[in-house]
Amino acid sequence: MIGSQGASRYDGRMDKTYRPYDPDQLFLMPPNPRDWLPREHLAYFVSDVVDGLDLSAISQVYEREARGYPPYHPALMVKVLLYGYATGVRSSRRLARACVEDVAFRVLAANNTPDFRTLSEFRRRHLAALGALFQQVLGLCRRAGLVKLGTVALDSTKIKANASKHKAMSYARMERAEHELEATVRQILREAEQVDREEDARFGPDRRGDELPAELADPVRRLEKIREAKAALEQEAKEQAGRAAEAARVKLEDRHHRVGKAKGRPARVPDPAQARPAPTAQRNFTDPDSKIMKGPDGVMQAYNAQAVVDVRSQVIVAHDVSNRPVDAQQLEPMVEQVIARTRRRPRRLLADAGYCSEANLAYLDRRGIEGYVATERVEHGAARPRAPRGRPPGGLRMDRRLRTLRGQAVYRLRMLTAEPVFGQIKQARGFRQFLLRGVGKVRGEWALMCTAFNLGKLWSAAYG
Repeated sequence: MIGSQGASRYDGRMDKTYRPYDPDQLFLMPPNPRDWLPREHLAYFVSDVVDGLDLSAISQVYEREARGYPPYHPALMVKVLLYGYATGVRSSRRLARACVEDVAFRVLAANNTPDFRTLSEFRRRHLAALGALFQQVLGLCRRAGLVKLGTVALDSTKIKANASKHKAMSYARMERAEHELEATVRQILREAEQVDREEDARFGPDRRGDELPAELADPVRRLEKIREAKAALEQEAKEQAGRAAEAARVKLEDRHHRVGKAKGRPARVPDPAQARPAPTAQRNFTDPDSKIMKGPDGVMQAYNAQAVVDVRSQVIVAHDVSNRPVDAQQLEPMVEQVIARTRRRPRRLLADAGYCSEANLAYLDRRGIEGYVATERVEHGAARPRAPRGRPPGGLRMDRRLRTLRGQAVYRLRMLTAEPVFGQIKQARGFRQFLLRGVGKVRGEWALMCTAFNLGKLWSAAYG
């Protein structure tokens, strides 16, 4: 009856003829899920790739568990997560909803419907193993001829942390707040003791008297958090001073070795034990590892995501996340990661001015890598002056290289390689904020995103 009513609503006499439309029509879905989507669909590609990956690091965890309710198959969960990151669906709640409402996710999950807690716990529990899948997918890209390492581009982008910048506090403000909260706690305790004496006189001494007043609980918790944050900032200051002292000691020994015993006033090596945080040093209470950084959208609580991209194919060949806003210290470890992952050395490396330092340029020379590292920031589209004739001094050779017509043409590839990759990740896939907290977990999530991105490149090469 319902079907006939639906037909009567839309199939009445009309001057215009429409295609048949009956919302109550019963359909039989094809028995094979492979017929539910186009043959070249990304979901099928992700499924086939994951079926060929080594997931033993995940499955062995469950095999050691003799009891408990049967878990979802690791391949199912990995497929759902990778396809979600590849299509911009990362939230565990959105993933769970997609497994019910989205045909592609239903195909990957084989009509299973894991809830959001199961998906979130799987990602949290196996984050390291999920991040390690990047190497296997990179190997597939190499075998497909997408990784040549003739020229690679190193770049970074600031990605918001899962924390508000308004939940951060400077060291100077922590000291003021600590004194204020201490005074508040002392005042509340004095008032509590006075109430206890009055109640003892009124009701007798049988009352326990050790209950924590409700108004005291919040100030005490705030005071504990502030003291923990202060201690962490002080420890960071001592570690930084220790590194500076070690660098000063090495420099002093090198000077004595070159010119003999120094004359005059001896050089002073800083004492790490006396180091104090700068008054402006900040720490966030929600995600202490994240830092205040300047990004394209202004100042934000963020992490600094790194990526090395093959210029020819835009495949990511190395990745990392740092909580340092500057990039100069990332060049050497990122290049070493490329060599370790591919067992090959890139011929050329392109990087912007944030990576320029004498140590980095010297490192590229030692490694035999032709560097194109900007020595100064230049606005997009601005032309560099022509290089002068003659052999330049050592410190100006990189600047001279970038001023040549060939150097400008090679360096221009950086804007066409690394920056579009970040644009596709942040704009097309909506990866503008991490879901997890802590630099270790954030590294795992970034690795998962880079793995999904490379899967998309592999799929485009196969069917594009």
